[in-house]
Amino acid sequence: MALLLPLLAAMVVCICGSVSSLGCNLPHNSVMLSRRTLDLLDQMRRVSPFLCLKDRRDFRLPREMVDGVQLQKAQAMSVSQLVLQQTLQLFSTDHASAAWDETLLLQLRSELFQHVEALQPCLVQATGGDRSAEDPSLALRRYFRRIHLYLKEKKYSDCAWEIVRSEIMRAFS
Repeated sequence: MALLLPLLAAMVVCICGSVSSLGCNLPHNSVMLSRRTLDLLDQMRRVSPFLCLKDRRDFRLPREMVDGVQLQKAQAMSVSQLVLQQTLQLFSTDHASAAWDETLLLQLRSELFQHVEALQPCLVQATGGDRSAEDPSLALRRYFRRIHLYLKEKKYSDCAWEIVRSEIMRAFS
């Protein structure tokens, strides 16, 4: 899980620093939006993580994205947007609606959607419309696919959702 820290650094640099130099109109409160996202994920805890230790899983965040490889600005933005989109998709399923408090879930979806929307123009500007400059995305999609398969394998149990919620929190924190 220590591998998530460099990804976060890339996301923070991308969203908070280098994006503004591109002339993008990201909200100045994007850091607050991130904090709000973490707060919502924390509030969503329904099961003690200690009760779910047997269900832990290493979802293997792609090493090539975070293991000392310096992402270009366009790649960092692409990775950030993909993480946000995939997280939004994960928490937008019917199974998620059944597992979480609906009010908190709607607030989380709204926060994630705001992040995705705010990053989109900056991604287009950074890549100049060239989507080929942004790939380590296949490995990241596989990472989220492993999360989806894990939930399905565990029949969307409360513990499975708690493990996934914790994983996503680590990815954002």
